[in-house]
Amino acid sequence: MPSKPPAGHFRLLYFASATSFTRKSSDELPAPLPITDLFRLLEKRYPGMEKAVLSSSAITVNLNYIDIEEASEGDEPMVIQEGDEVAIIPPVSSG
Repeated sequence: MPSKPPAGHFRLLYFASATSFTRKSSDELPAPLPITDLFRLLEKRYPGMEKAVLSSSAITVNLNYIDIEEASEGDEPMVIQEGDEVAIIPPVSSG
């Protein structure tokens, strides 16, 4: 079982093409982070990632699938908190 992220951080897990793109299986990022800023932060760290991976990926926070657009609506958008586990899950094809 992986250790907890350091204080003041959350763990971001990459799967499939997200792992290939970043050449990592995870990152530990500062928290709190508004969900609306997640893709922007990743695009800054990994230029081209939004178009190549994120635009078609599912996102989970603590194993719950979320819709970024829905989570961004309203007066108080969703915020990723310290200790949360977020995953980028690209579509997977089989053949």
